[in-house]
Amino acid sequence: MNVVKASLLLFFVLGFGAASAQQAKLYRWVDKEGVVHFGDSIPAEYAELERQVVNEHGITVDVMQAKKTSEELAEDARLEELRAAAEQQRRQDQALLATYLTIDEIVMHRDRRVELFQAQARVTELYLRNLQRRMDSLRNEAVKFRPYSADPDAPMIDPDLADEIAMTKTTISRHEENLRKFHDDEENIVARFDGDIDRFKKLKGLN
Repeated sequence: MNVVKASLLLFFVLGFGAASAQQAKLYRWVDKEGVVHFGDSIPAEYAELERQVVNEHGITVDVMQAKKTSEELAEDARLEELRAAAEQQRRQDQALLATYLTIDEIVMHRDRRVELFQAQARVTELYLRNLQRRMDSLRNEAVKFRPYSADPDAPMIDPDLADEIAMTKTTISRHEENLRKFHDDEENIVARFDGDIDRFKKLKGLN
């Protein structure tokens, strides 16, 4: 009975000819009961179903997918993440092979980058030692004054001396943070290049 209904409806719709088909799209869809429907618009109750756009000869010219469930959307997102990760890895591999010919080249590049961070760290350490000596000198001077002195009769510290102590303390903290960053950067660059070496070996089939 469903087939008869679909056939009669299709015959009726096609009877309008090519001219009317050009004026509006003709959709074909199958409801949950298996009944095939045709129409120039989709009723609201069928809006989430897959439907086909057919021409005046009843031939499908386009397919409009059904609305996906949350599970299907989540799976699509997961697959897209995997695809994007694979494409990113492909580009990284391509760049790695185009940049280096041997493992020794990677090691040399790594060591040069490490030397840069180590040089920055040495300069910062030297500057910090000088700052710490300056801080020690300022504190030795400040103990003569309140609030650093235990003597209740000691005079209040000069504002310029207090400001210099505060400024030196802030500068020390900033350079200590820079030093930590240099060490972290060195560790990160070594880890990155070690990863490149492992990947290069795999791509080249090396042990």
